[in-house]
Amino acid sequence: MNQNIVRIFTLYVLSIILFSCTDESKPSAVKSPDGSNSITLSLNEQGQLFYTVERNNEVILNKSPLGLKRNDTDFTEGLALEAVSDVGTQRENYELKVSNFSEIDHEFHKRSITYKNKSGVKIIVDLLAGEEGVAFRYRFPDTSDQTYSVEKEITGFRLDQESSAWLQPYNKAGQYTPAYEDFYFNVQVGDSVTDPRNPSTGWCMPALFQTGNKKNWVLIAESGTDEAYSGCHLENGKENGTYQIAFANNDERFTLPISEEVDSKPRYTLPWTMPWRVIILGDDAGDILLSTLITDVAPASKIDDTSWIEAGKASWSWWSHPDDHSAEMYDRFTELSSSLNWSYTLFDAGWQDANESGDIINHAIDQDIQPLVWGYSGNYFKPEDRKKKLQELSEMGVKGIKIDFWCSDRQEAMAAIQSLFKEAAEAHILVNLHGSPMPRGWQRTWPNFVSAESVLGTESYFYDERFPDKASIQNTVLPFTRNVAGPTDYTPFALTIRKYPRLNTAVHELATAMIYTSGIIHFADSKEMYDSLPKGVKQLLKQMPATWDNTESILAEPGKAIVLHRRKDAKSYIIGINGTNEDLPVSIDLQKYAKNARTMTLISEGADPLMEFNVDSLSIQDNWEHTMVPKGGFIISFSDK
Repeated sequence: MNQNIVRIFTLYVLSIILFSCTDESKPSAVKSPDGSNSITLSLNEQGQLFYTVERNNEVILNKSPLGLKRNDTDFTEGLALEAVSDVGTQRENYELKVSNFSEIDHEFHKRSITYKNKSGVKIIVDLLAGEEGVAFRYRFPDTSDQTYSVEKEITGFRLDQESSAWLQPYNKAGQYTPAYEDFYFNVQVGDSVTDPRNPSTGWCMPALFQTGNKKNWVLIAESGTDEAYSGCHLENGKENGTYQIAFANNDERFTLPISEEVDSKPRYTLPWTMPWRVIILGDDAGDILLSTLITDVAPASKIDDTSWIEAGKASWSWWSHPDDHSAEMYDRFTELSSSLNWSYTLFDAGWQDANESGDIINHAIDQDIQPLVWGYSGNYFKPEDRKKKLQELSEMGVKGIKIDFWCSDRQEAMAAIQSLFKEAAEAHILVNLHGSPMPRGWQRTWPNFVSAESVLGTESYFYDERFPDKASIQNTVLPFTRNVAGPTDYTPFALTIRKYPRLNTAVHELATAMIYTSGIIHFADSKEMYDSLPKGVKQLLKQMPATWDNTESILAEPGKAIVLHRRKDAKSYIIGINGTNEDLPVSIDLQKYAKNARTMTLISEGADPLMEFNVDSLSIQDNWEHTMVPKGGFIISFSDK
């Protein structure tokens, strides 16, 4: 057979493979190594691109739209298959400073599919499938120094219309919005936003769904968003159950010096790689809570030496003394940290006046407490301002910065935040974002990013009359939504009664410090409150870790209850909270989690559940039974003594 015949035969075989892939009965697909999860692409006769997601051979996301419109050309129709890569294997083995797990090791199958539009311009869709779910992203592979913009992205997520969901409204731009500080509402797929805290336009990601047959849980999120794209949210679900990607709104610039002449459509040069759209899948809600898929697909750490980054606990004066910015008050909370063996103290807004001669920072350093300080986002937005301020803080001995009032998902905010992470890392400064975008896998790429607000936390006892009644429910939803996205600065353990009186028990509030994951736990309330605590509670506050080596889900019912087993080194705990207004019995085989422990300490409600604790030392039982009181909780500490 001569070379021409061989070439013709090869082209013939290749054309059969490629054209067979365009037929919807044999679409391009990738399946996870364990065979449980798959994502499949297909083209219809109009050249419109769709995908389907399956788990254990059952459809989870129905035929959902893919594509986008660029300012110069259209990728929503008229597409033709150009090439399909072989299925490859990708292993993500890495460590996280702040997580449910300290070490992650996951294997994926991957594939890239290239399409051409009517103008002959290429777009690549990368697919990834692992045991925790699937992900996809777009890429423009061509090279050009010209700046292009995405006018619209039609990417959608189509769920069974019988599915239910826990969704948070995406607030419209305002003085303090959007900041991901609204309630999660239990709705049906397709429901519109009703009764949000602020006027809203669609829903936030992460978005949690339970399929109509109750067999599966789904979390829709994004990962790897950087200076090349805006943060995205979801439009209201359409009648067919499709939630479509929406960009940040034009007017999200109340707190940042962003030009009014520039709209919020993403723009970049070529090549252009866009964020991952992440679909976490599980048979149980606990599978969602424990997933690391968002960080699995995020870029690897860009910090070579992370030995200076340490998780820990911090005192924080603002919650109990919001108007007192005196040096005496800040020093008091430094000493509180010292008395409880905490590593940090946070000097919130107004700290500069108390530190004119460096007194409060020097006092903290003298006490071997690492100082954290507050900053305003607008002062860290421009590169020259940001570098100058970070250098000044580093020279003062500041260990971390809490930067507040971002209130934007625009691409400019994403770019400034990425630069902040990088430049703060160069100065060995930790970063905590407040009034901020939702984390998008950033804690893997920049391990000095230790926490973010992006949550309706305990400060709401000052501001929202609905918060006390809803707080216990939210506390059993956020671990499956907000905290999956990244470290959460909920500012737990606020016992003193504020404007809107707390209804959760004191133990419930304490337990949130161990239910949520945050690289630095900023404990609310006054020194007097901590001084009044029983010895067993103080001991827990001294010993509890701020991050974990391993986490297991024991009970996972969003909106109702959560019970976790968490371990750090030799320390082992079981923590539970009740989100309902009724008694909730639990039964746990403690021997399964005790390992080498001989005894356990149980912290539960005291005579006055709102303010008091009961601390008991007990023997470890095989089938331990306990009843969580309404809006209550419990904490078990295991000991080898």
